[in-house]
Amino acid sequence: MVQAVHRAIHVLRELATATPRLGVTELADRIGVAKPTAHALLRTLEAEGLVVQDRESGKYQLGPGLVTLGNAYLDSHELRTRAATWADRLATQADAAVWTGILTDGHVLVVHHAFRPGGAMQVLETGASLPWNACALGKAIAAFLPAERRTALLTGELPRVTGSSLDDPAELQAQLDRVRETGYAVDENELTLGDAGIAAPVFDRTGEVVGGLGLVGPIERLLAENARQEHAISVREVARSLSRDLGAPRNAGLRACN
Repeated sequence: MVQAVHRAIHVLRELATATPRLGVTELADRIGVAKPTAHALLRTLEAEGLVVQDRESGKYQLGPGLVTLGNAYLDSHELRTRAATWADRLATQADAAVWTGILTDGHVLVVHHAFRPGGAMQVLETGASLPWNACALGKAIAAFLPAERRTALLTGELPRVTGSSLDDPAELQAQLDRVRETGYAVDENELTLGDAGIAAPVFDRTGEVVGGLGLVGPIERLLAENARQEHAISVREVARSLSRDLGAPRNAGLRACN
């Protein structure tokens, strides 16, 4: 491990969690280095546009260069590229927004967001990071991970975003068992009050789960008695089509169920 690179990454992560900015002394304390070292790291990152310094306070925050890097990552991500057509098709079919996401560090990163057709003002959620345990996407992915990775998630941090978010490992394990049986996951009031999600896993050519795709919207629209099963079937079938587009074998997912 290159120590300077590790420290620079540590600086960026601290700034990503800071509210709203951090000074040199604060950052030096957080990453455990001398103040001159922290200052040198910040000046280097600033020169590359990865951090910027507020003129009035002298404190630092994340810079626009990270947006360019993030967009480059999203634009080159195969799942996002392949998902665009299928997500748009599902959004039109279900008359609801569709998110495609991947699991990273216990969170789901939304890599594509298809808006609900003809809906009111909507906020683009591409790039959003969601606790895996509080959204259908996260549970759909986690259910088909190898056993040791599922255990790591269940024994790790389980944030409560709303009063309905699940933070009981046993209850989550039971949900993941059901997801493996049905092929889809559901969340209700767990990420946003009044909203629900229905998601299914997506597999790649190796047969491993690489992400999830699902509907997001008001509970009364997605989970109504006469619509819930129809939506679940649609999500599951579109996720399977996307998996086939990625080259997944027909028995994809079975290995994780063992």
